[in-house]
Amino acid sequence: MNRFVFTGLACVVATSVAAFLIGRGNEKRCADLLISKLEEAAASSNSIEAIYEIPTDLPAPVARYLRRALPKKIYPIQAVLIEQSGALRTSTSSKNWMDFSARQFVAPMAVGFVWNARVKLPFGIHILVLDSYSFGVGSGRVSLMSAFVVSSTSNEPELNSGALHRYLAESVWYPTALLPQSGVSWVSKDERSAVATLKDHSIEVSLEFRFNDADEVIAVYSPGRYGRFDGEYRKVGWEGHFSNYREQDGFLIPGRGEVGWYDAGELQLVWKGEINSVHIQQNH
Repeated sequence: MNRFVFTGLACVVATSVAAFLIGRGNEKRCADLLISKLEEAAASSNSIEAIYEIPTDLPAPVARYLRRALPKKIYPIQAVLIEQSGALRTSTSSKNWMDFSARQFVAPMAVGFVWNARVKLPFGIHILVLDSYSFGVGSGRVSLMSAFVVSSTSNEPELNSGALHRYLAESVWYPTALLPQSGVSWVSKDERSAVATLKDHSIEVSLEFRFNDADEVIAVYSPGRYGRFDGEYRKVGWEGHFSNYREQDGFLIPGRGEVGWYDAGELQLVWKGEINSVHIQQNH
């Protein structure tokens, strides 16, 4: 091989490897920075040393659920680390389900989360999906092989609203966030459902929570959550289901979840996940 050709190829390979390593490092720093800012905000909260009580004026199904889901002595949850695995698809019409594994950091006292997921593609390729909500801002970032950013969106009003909807729905994994002391207000609907409303910064969202006879949250529903469809945001009916409840550090949390959008009156799932582990941090 001509030594000039060899030298050129070596330079291309070296440059590609360097770009990969730099990109991967940048993506890791991006996730770490989001988490550290949430940790700082949670640690400085005025409620960090509080002991919460379940108010007596809550809707009956909500009160029953919280008495079951929370320990007798309720300290606010400062941080949660959730490890998940499952499958997702990018649209309600896609037949292609992709396996994923994810780590999610949540800081309920700062009303924020960082979801860091590795999604498998064919031929050993993967994409990294980094979804977050912090300080009133929702963000979504996708990178090929955890290194090369292919899309990044942040701080759009519809995205911010959708991310806060998600935070509220997933509060079943950090249930002190569903107490009024955490900013959630409740309105009764019937004996098995109630509507929760959360306001953070300038964003306000509501979800209907549905309960079963065992006083567990089995579903959440919104008649109109913002999602991106065919390149534009639209409000579409959205629903999530929870099951396989188990005790973790004195809390009752679901071990399985699934969510989807309504299309032509039918719920089309786009995410199905198992909770592999949950680590709950409280200050007491």
